[in-house]
Amino acid sequence: MKKKLFISHKQAKHICDKKQYGEATFLESVSLSIRVAWCKLTKIYSKKNNKLTHTVQSAEMNCLNQFEREGIQKKFEQELNKRL
Repeated sequence: MKKKLFISHKQAKHICDKKQYGEATFLESVSLSIRVAWCKLTKIYSKKNNKLTHTVQSAEMNCLNQFEREGIQKKFEQELNKRL
């Protein structure tokens, strides 16, 4: 059990990334919390990761729909064929 709770910095980074996407298990989250409590580097990584997640989630992104993407693809292919 002790090996599962005390993790390396590399493992902590991996778990932190998994937690960002909601894929970390409860035991992994506890292990990460323990690591963050005493490791300055892991704490910094975790804070930056959380800030990045928040920024991406709050960004107002306007993506192209399928019709617009297909139109751009067709124009690209037409221009490419002109050049060949």
